[in-house]
Amino acid sequence: MKVRIEIDTKTFVRFWLVVIGFAFAILALYSARTALTIIGIALFLALALNGPVSKLARRLPDRSRTLSTAIAFTVVVALLGAVIFLVVPPIVQQTAKFIESAPTLVRTISEQWQGLGNLIDKYHIQPQVDQAVAAIQADAGKWATSFGRNFISGIGSAMSLFAATLLVLVLTFLMLIEGPRWLERVWGLYKDTEKMETHKKIVRRIHSVVSGYVTGQLTVSGIGSVCAGATVFLLSLFFPEVPANLALPTIAIAFTLSLIPMFGATIAGIIVSLLLMFNSVPAGIIFAVYFMIYQQIENNFISPTIQAKRIELSPLAVLVAVTIGLYMFGIAGGIISIPVAGSLKVLIEEYLETSRKVRTEKEKPLTKLVKKLSGEEA
Repeated sequence: MKVRIEIDTKTFVRFWLVVIGFAFAILALYSARTALTIIGIALFLALALNGPVSKLARRLPDRSRTLSTAIAFTVVVALLGAVIFLVVPPIVQQTAKFIESAPTLVRTISEQWQGLGNLIDKYHIQPQVDQAVAAIQADAGKWATSFGRNFISGIGSAMSLFAATLLVLVLTFLMLIEGPRWLERVWGLYKDTEKMETHKKIVRRIHSVVSGYVTGQLTVSGIGSVCAGATVFLLSLFFPEVPANLALPTIAIAFTLSLIPMFGATIAGIIVSLLLMFNSVPAGIIFAVYFMIYQQIENNFISPTIQAKRIELSPLAVLVAVTIGLYMFGIAGGIISIPVAGSLKVLIEEYLETSRKVRTEKEKPLTKLVKKLSGEEA
């Protein structure tokens, strides 16, 4: 038996207009993904800095939020300047030392190459070696050909990153100044006082989640940087070639880069290992091994445990959130994945709590009686 469904023209047109509207909305969001990412990062930073800025504004004589925001940004810039001052000179110094020792390194490699040449002649593997060298030379030629294009592209990417960073800082500054006024305007639109208080509670909980995440990440970065600095100091005791003053730059490098979840600490470990290898190869290898072991401990125990306490998420939920964020949105997704997961948890809990209250209200005897009487009167 065939069933025929008739749809009038008006309904058909409305359906396809809705589908096309959704398609255009998705396309617009995808096209504006970079701008939305910048706005999202600025909003995240504004939520993280709102607490310190508000406390500072309450202590100022005129309670100026603009002045407190300017002071907070000045402190942040000063800290970044201190990090650069601690990090750049040792890197330049160790690089210069490596360049000075390069002739000795080349002479050592040449001596080892002569022994390797005897080994090649002994086992008659010269054709294979020549083929490998030819392949390397071909790859080097291709790399040299594309170097100019890659260099220009790298400059463009660096300028884009600088412009995006500047835009994020400006947006964060304006959000911190105008945010409270915008919230007051939004709350002024509510006519239902009870609903307004419920939404205010949700906003406060989400703000607490973001602030807790920032505090937790600072704690994790602090622990990792102190341990890395202590390891470098201990290596300087066993390897005289390693200067003890590398410990402080190590702390600065590890603390700053570890603020980026997952990848930041790895980059810091590579930089510090290279700095140590410029002075002593065994010391650099030992630090690299230590850092790999410590990263496993931090990623699987320290970070999930601390973040779970700060934002009330289980360690498994933290790891799942970071994994999804990294694979879907890259480094930016990894940074904001944990607070986003905590915020979603808050929204789900509030929805379930509201639904439970509604069901409880409907199941009350007086409510049932009123409904029954209303049905009989009808």
